[in-house]
Amino acid sequence: MRRPAGLRPASAPTASLLPVLAATALLLTACGTERADAGSTGADAAAPREGTRTGDPGKDGVRITSLTLPSPSPSPSPSRSYVVSAEKLPTNVDSGVSATYEVTNEGTGPLTYTVVFTFRSDDGGSVTHRTETVRDVGPGRTVRGTVRAGELPSTAPRVTRAEVLEVTRVPAGEAPAEAGTCPASGIRVSADEGDAAMGLRVVGLHLDNCGTRAYTVEGYPLLELLDDALEPVDGVEILDGSGGITTGAGPDEPPRPVRLAPGESATAGLVWRNTTGSGTAVNVPHVRVRAKEGADPVTVTPRLDLGTTGKLGVRPWTKAER
Repeated sequence: MRRPAGLRPASAPTASLLPVLAATALLLTACGTERADAGSTGADAAAPREGTRTGDPGKDGVRITSLTLPSPSPSPSPSRSYVVSAEKLPTNVDSGVSATYEVTNEGTGPLTYTVVFTFRSDDGGSVTHRTETVRDVGPGRTVRGTVRAGELPSTAPRVTRAEVLEVTRVPAGEAPAEAGTCPASGIRVSADEGDAAMGLRVVGLHLDNCGTRAYTVEGYPLLELLDDALEPVDGVEILDGSGGITTGAGPDEPPRPVRLAPGESATAGLVWRNTTGSGTAVNVPHVRVRAKEGADPVTVTPRLDLGTTGKLGVRPWTKAER
């Protein structure tokens, strides 16, 4: 860099200035170079964090790109004494742990992704899971986001890594409506987490009239079973009713018209066994559901582990109790 005219290089410091310069250098070194992100305030700005790049290979177009961990608290000096009041210790604290991720759609149409992330400790154990939904990712596009571990028990082990645990993808136009929203059809279709006992599986389908007009269904929801590539699954018989699967829960109610006023709901059910005998076990990750003939399709992800039974029972729509 060119010096301004008329200035000469500074001469070496005199001996009397050396102690002052040394003390200044020591203070600057202690200050370090870490700074808070722009816009951070309060505890976030004061708490040091570790940003870690990851080698996560990802899954189905989703991968973690970095992990942010709070720096461990320094151990107290043995020369000091501390008094702790047990009743004031928090049972849960914000962990400050987060992971950035990216979702890349390598398909030919827009997709909505539901991703389960797991945060793990140094020994590989899972500390917590978090689920994120990334909607309307166009073909060839990459969408980035951040998932936070949130509150963790104060006794939880320290998180040291994060992984993509599970990914489901459905056509964007067939994804279940976001909580608190109502599709243009005025009808919201979803599936619950289901129940399993002694090899019997039951998943509930839910039909909510979130619109402004009455809606009527009769009989059974119409289903199409889809594989991971969202292609039809062959070789599975879809039965009206659950009698061909189990009689332990009693007979199904007979199908009848169900009229739903705005704000009312109906339920149906998928029933199967995961028995495995001879042959190849069949797993069905996606089910395309139409409430009735001509209704808009909604693709849910109950992950049917049908074993080698080759059967899926469907219970009819019944009005849900309010």
